[in-house]
Amino acid sequence: MDGAEFRRRGKEMIDYVADYLENIQERRVFPTVEPGYLHQLIPDHAPEEGEKWDDLFKDIERVIMPGVTHWNHPQFHAYFPSANSYPAMCADILCDAIGCLGFTWASSPACTELEVVMMDWLAKLLNLPEQFLSGGKGGGVIQGTASEATFVALLAARQKAIQDYRHNHPEIKNGEEVADKLVAYCSDNSHVSVERAGLLGRVKIVQLPADDKQSLRGDTLQEAINKDKSMGLIPCFVCATLGTTSSCAFDNIKELGPICEKEGIWMHVDAAYAGSAFICPEYRYLLDGVEHAMSFDFNPHKWLMVNFDCSAMWLKDSSYVVDAFNVDAAFLKTGGNDIKKTMPDFRHWQIPFGRRFRSLKLWFVLRLYGVRALQDIIRKQIALAHEFEGLVVKDGRFEIVAEVIMGLVCFRMKGPNEPNEKLLELINKNGRIHLVPGKIKSTYFIRFAVCAKSTESKDIAYAWSVIAELATRIISENKR
Repeated sequence: MDGAEFRRRGKEMIDYVADYLENIQERRVFPTVEPGYLHQLIPDHAPEEGEKWDDLFKDIERVIMPGVTHWNHPQFHAYFPSANSYPAMCADILCDAIGCLGFTWASSPACTELEVVMMDWLAKLLNLPEQFLSGGKGGGVIQGTASEATFVALLAARQKAIQDYRHNHPEIKNGEEVADKLVAYCSDNSHVSVERAGLLGRVKIVQLPADDKQSLRGDTLQEAINKDKSMGLIPCFVCATLGTTSSCAFDNIKELGPICEKEGIWMHVDAAYAGSAFICPEYRYLLDGVEHAMSFDFNPHKWLMVNFDCSAMWLKDSSYVVDAFNVDAAFLKTGGNDIKKTMPDFRHWQIPFGRRFRSLKLWFVLRLYGVRALQDIIRKQIALAHEFEGLVVKDGRFEIVAEVIMGLVCFRMKGPNEPNEKLLELINKNGRIHLVPGKIKSTYFIRFAVCAKSTESKDIAYAWSVIAELATRIISENKR
């Protein structure tokens, strides 16, 4: 494919993508294929000679689309949103064309410098404390996912804790003696990635019980710290969640933060989904207490019209991360010390070495949408969630499980878990809408998230009609 054909075929693909998104509601939101379906549709080896574009293009519908779960379908209500917008897609095209691997400033100055500026733009939109902005010890970096950000924060906290302990106990010669005693904490509602970070980072993760609003509180944390310190363990890290995956609950960081500061513990705040809403002044209070955090992260690729992947992470003091990850080679030593003083080498701020020009997506989206339009999208989706909540409340057969604050509604049929499990199975087999379950302690429920930008009130009413219809079928069958 040369430049001339790329122009022609690229336009063809753009038309296909636009048609797909504008008519996505005509597709079944959840696929009907069985595992292994694709192996039956394509050869088991690569072609010896290049094929024609027209043949490949036809296979998008024949091979790929039958196995796609359509995350931007107005009846997709599973998980959390996966943001999608034309400006972000255009930015990704440019990113792919430039093709830089921005591991140092010199490897592509624009890649590093735009990221610094965009992270400051976002920080100011969220009204983050000044310590998280560039120009001082802190700053922001784009990670791939919130899971990566949690892992990076844990590794930095681990390194800091070992150094601090050995400084205060010079008789300790081996850092591994300290590492074996480290312990970290999170809520029992935290994302599984926290536990995974502990496994990868060799730090014991203790899941602490949340209160009746599914919030981790300060007294619970302090009690756990006191207990572990009395056993000779070294508390080093707390992951507090703002907007849990299961029920969109909020840990009390105004209580947790001062305890972490007093005890010398790194607090990381994970606001993967809910963080986007903090650009709206009426929801910013949910972030109060972030001034106590050493790191903070949220995903613009969930709710801020920026396509995956783009996870925004800020550090109060980046030196802890740089110290943990800093490995240099001769080919990386380009430029003088003046560059290192003014510009970060982001390879020291992340797990991978190379990195894409992801800040282009933020730049395009923030400029072409503007803050007000992004705020309107978030407010609209939260209002739609409250519409769904109202429909649930009006039906005496159902109950709301958790307070509706963002765009997630947790609901269930009153009574035991089994009918709710059967209801969700029926919903997803039926295929008109797509939902996933949640569980708090022993209570099974169904999560209804407003995900697609194209979702309207009519889609909320339709989804509820499907749920009510299938619930009636289950109740009728149980009466037989």
